[in-house]
Amino acid sequence: MSTIDTGLTLLKSAAGRVSAANGWMGNAFKGWMPTGLYARALLIMIVPMVILQTVIAFVFMERHWNTVTRRLSQAVAQDVGSLVDIYKGYPQDKDHTQLRRIAVRMQFVVDFLPPGDMPPPGPKPFFSLLDQTLSVQLGRQLNRAFWIDTVGNSNQVEIRVQVDDAVMRIFAQRSAAYASNSEIFLFWMVGTSSILLIVSVLFLRNQIKPILRLADAAESFGKGREAPNFRPRGAREVRRAAGAFLEMKARIERAMEQRTAMLAGVSHDLRTILTRFKLELALIGDNPELEGMRKDVDEMSMMLEDYLAFARGDSGEQSQPTDMAQALEELRSDAERHGHTATVTFSGLPVVTVKPASFKRCLANLVTNAARYGKTIAISGQRDHRYLTVTVDDDGPGIPVHLREEVFKPFLRLDNARNQDEGGTGLGLAIARDIARSHGGDITLGDSPMGGLRASVRIPV
Repeated sequence: MSTIDTGLTLLKSAAGRVSAANGWMGNAFKGWMPTGLYARALLIMIVPMVILQTVIAFVFMERHWNTVTRRLSQAVAQDVGSLVDIYKGYPQDKDHTQLRRIAVRMQFVVDFLPPGDMPPPGPKPFFSLLDQTLSVQLGRQLNRAFWIDTVGNSNQVEIRVQVDDAVMRIFAQRSAAYASNSEIFLFWMVGTSSILLIVSVLFLRNQIKPILRLADAAESFGKGREAPNFRPRGAREVRRAAGAFLEMKARIERAMEQRTAMLAGVSHDLRTILTRFKLELALIGDNPELEGMRKDVDEMSMMLEDYLAFARGDSGEQSQPTDMAQALEELRSDAERHGHTATVTFSGLPVVTVKPASFKRCLANLVTNAARYGKTIAISGQRDHRYLTVTVDDDGPGIPVHLREEVFKPFLRLDNARNQDEGGTGLGLAIARDIARSHGGDITLGDSPMGGLRASVRIPV
């Protein structure tokens, strides 16, 4: 049992190391991979094409060209051997006229050098296929010393053979011993691959565009904006996804319209009753005993408006470019009119596409909340290429960390927290977050450098 346990332990350890190595290699590979669908699709097309072309080129070079070059070199070596045999068989031909004539018919140029040692071997080319193959074939055909040069003249191959009383020098065409059409092969391979790649890229762009349009439409809808001229396009799967998105969007809008219509009817009925209360109180006249009733009616009207604003949200309002620097300045002026000290700073391009009335209500709720519990308010805005961030700081008592998410719950009023509002509804922060999220953003609470609470609104631009 101990041997089996030891073996299992070793196997588990090895499997763990292999899994860790695979995970590390996978993470490293992911770091080099592009993140966009278009780039990944191009990579999926290019990599197999490059691998295929490389394999084809290797097979063609290694087999076809080697075979052709070997046979051509063999033929040249046989012709050279024949010339040597003719030289030995016709010693009476002192001027070698017959030999030269036969060599011309073989497309060779032959001359003779004085007897002596062969030149030292010259530099080998980087691709020495011809040099190696021709040397092997000449060694098989000739039983004597020889020397070849495949580098000196790019169009010819020089061969020197040691004969009895001289050195026979033979010039042969390089194309007669070597398959030298590699440039044409590479040109056609690269040219056809480039044409196919261009066609694939154009086709892929047309297939990717509907997906990008769907993503833009979904992002715009998440920000509370319309996506004009959007309709299902592209492949069947993309059309299906776009159709599902449009159906979901229609259902959400229909539910919002039904809720708005219901709330409009409820608000009309309740406002009618409140109006009758106010009219009856006005007809009674100025009576100190009715002052409390008038305050209750006013408070009920305010609560009704808050409830309807929270339930209605920002439905019906269209997004449009808004100067946020000017909007923040208006909030500062409102705070100062109520006796608070307020400052405003803004950096970046001030024009942002939002639903102006609802987003201003969101910021106003935050400023009102800060003004209720602090004396000094600092409002700052910053816009970059991705987000608009607005922060509201105050010097009030703040909110404990464990309660900062609780205060966003509708109708929640904490007994000892800063959002306790006598006569209020506890909907201010809930309405603000609802509006921020309808713009695709959110609201977070934190500690302010002024000692109180910091409320940060961030929405995508």
